Order: sequence, then structure tokens, then C-alpha cells
Amino acid sequence: MRKDYFEVNRQTWNEKVKIHSKSKMYDLDAFKNGKSSLMPYELLALGDVKGKSLLHLQCHFGQDTLSWSRMGAKCVGVDLSDDGIALAKSLNIELDLDANFVRCNVLETSKYIKDTFDIVFTSYGVIGWLPDLNPWGQMIAERLHKGGVFYMVEFHPIVWMFDYLEGKPVMTYAYMQEDAIYEEYEGTYADEHSKMTSKEYGWNHGMSEVVNALVSAGLHIDYLNEYNESPYNVLPDLVETKSGNYVTMDKLYPLIFEIKATKF
Repeated sequence: MRKDYFEVNRQTWNEKVKIHSKSKMYDLDAFKNGKSSLMPYELLALGDVKGKSLLHLQCHFGQDTLSWSRMGAKCVGVDLSDDGIALAKSLNIELDLDANFVRCNVLETSKYIKDTFDIVFTSYGVIGWLPDLNPWGQMIAERLHKGGVFYMVEFHPIVWMFDYLEGKPVMTYAYMQEDAIYEEYEGTYADEHSKMTSKEYGWNHGMSEVVNALVSAGLHIDYLNEYNESPYNVLPDLVETKSGNYVTMDKLYPLIFEIKATKF
């Protein structure tokens, strides 16, 4: 049944690529003209990547992968979406970069990519598409060199306890929930007025599940940080801060977390 869920998600993300690539949020023209798509959290965490090999999991249509490539990393991006990977490959050629892209389910990355990397990276809205994080953690460990670093920055699990479809957050889902969550709605986060119908299966994962999936795969957690501020204005009623990030008006719960881990 989960294969059916992944297939629904694949089709939805193919449609999203068509809309996101034309959206103001992704601003593809500015990106082509040299603007980085990377945000402060990940830039601060990984620093100088020049000469390092980097595997980007769930890369969408490759903007972050190509931004790391512009900074001198040797990059490979992986994503479920056929259209996403096709656009990423096209952008790589257009921008005269040397990244590679592979179309596959992220949980099957090790079937398609045998190289190991200095860095495995993933960010923003990624683990909620995965029913089980244990094979995800194991795959990450498999793809890292000894001494390699895994880094993720992601929306906080508390964020996913709410349903946002009516324009305001309504607490609906469990913090940890084994059952798939199905949502069907008009539009997408990058363009809520678009005419596409998003059909999505997702899963909620608590913080302990994320940490334990990495630890059980043999990674050492260097740090886990939680933040009130999100770099993306993708939830209802967020307020922009002086830093250019966004917060909830009451600041009652974190919006973002980051984890850095090392393979010894």
C-alpha cells in the first residue's frame, strides 16, 4: 500500500514542479542570475564546502544542490519526482555546473548510488514523506565516508500537528502518528492560488524518532537545535522579523530544528 502512497506523491510532486518553477517563492530567474537558494541555517552549519562531495536528499528541482555546486562542492541530488530531476538536469547544463541527479525514492538511494560522501544534506519538508525513518537513517550512514557529516534542517514536528487547510492552524494530528495522513487540497505552498489539486500522503515523526533513527544507524549526534524562526513564510499568520525570518505571533512553539551528526 505504501508503494501506492509514494506513487500518489510522485504524481503530485511532478505537478508541483511545473508550478514551483514559475513561482515567486522559488524565483528561478534570480537563481539563474546567481542568487543562492540556501538559507542561513544550512550555510552556517556547513560553511565552506569547496572540494567536498555532497549528497542532497529530496532535492526537488535542484536549486539547493546547484547552490552548493556553485560554492565548489561536488554534488549529487536525489528526488522522487521525474519532472523535478529533469528540470534539475536541465538547469545544471544551462548553468554550466557539474552536479549529477538521480530519480529514485530516497529510501532506495543506496540501490542507485554506490559512492560515499563527505556530506549528506537534506532540508525543509522532507521526512514527513517517509513512513519509517529507520531505513532512512541506515541509508544516510551507508552513503557517508568515515568522518563524514550529516546535516538536516527541517520544520519542527509540532508544526505538523496542525491542519492549515482552513487558513489558520487547527490542532488535528498526533505528535507521533504511525498511520498515514492523507490531504487533498487546491494549490501548493509556493502558490496557494494555483489550480492544481495536491494529493498527498504523509507521516508525523517525533523528535526522538528522528534522533534514534540516526543513532541506531551508527551516527554520533553533534547537536540538535530548535528555533522559533522559519526562513519560509509558508504557514498562516506568520510575522516577519528583523532578520528576515518568520515567527508565530505568540512564539509558543518552535518552527524549525536542525541536527548535525558525524559517522565515526
